[in-house]
Amino acid sequence: MPDPLPSAVAGFSVSLALIVAIGAQNAFVLRQGLRREHVLPVVVVCAASDALLITAGITGLGTAVADRPGLLSAIRWAGAAFLLGYAVLAARRALRPGTLTPTDRPPTTLRAALLACLAFTYLNPHVYLDTVLLLGGVAQQYEQRWAFGVGAAAASAVWFTALGVGAHRLAPLLARTAAWRVLDGAVAVVMTGTAAALLLG
Repeated sequence: MPDPLPSAVAGFSVSLALIVAIGAQNAFVLRQGLRREHVLPVVVVCAASDALLITAGITGLGTAVADRPGLLSAIRWAGAAFLLGYAVLAARRALRPGTLTPTDRPPTTLRAALLACLAFTYLNPHVYLDTVLLLGGVAQQYEQRWAFGVGAAAASAVWFTALGVGAHRLAPLLARTAAWRVLDGAVAVVMTGTAAALLLG
């Protein structure tokens, strides 16, 4: 029986290279980690969602979706609209420094945090491109494709855990209003850029 370890390592490496790039989902996890609000549930939702989508890609869903351009187009437009909406909210926070510090804003409820997390995951077309289509397609090139999938899912879990749990180390820096202004401004730019890229195809 072939050794599954090389496939698992390949899956871990490819997945990590894809998800480390700053995007909507990462920015949301980072913000939750900085505010220390519902970090564990958010990390679990992100990691479990990636594992689910990677599994779907390995089982062949990626090929089926790629054959339906109408569905891909609908996902793209819905995702762009959502990202633009969040960009506006982030820009408003950046322009109102009195609302940027953790003590100035009421705590986010668990329900609101999880709904936002699910939206950033499932309304973002890049998530499908990276997990279902790309990772699912690459996995097919390996004899031990499920080992590749396990490695890819493990990379997602490690990354989101590090991002959410490790974010509090930046708390001293981000205790200042100006730093939160920069963070929210950067989030607004990232969201807008991602939405524009989606709209431009």
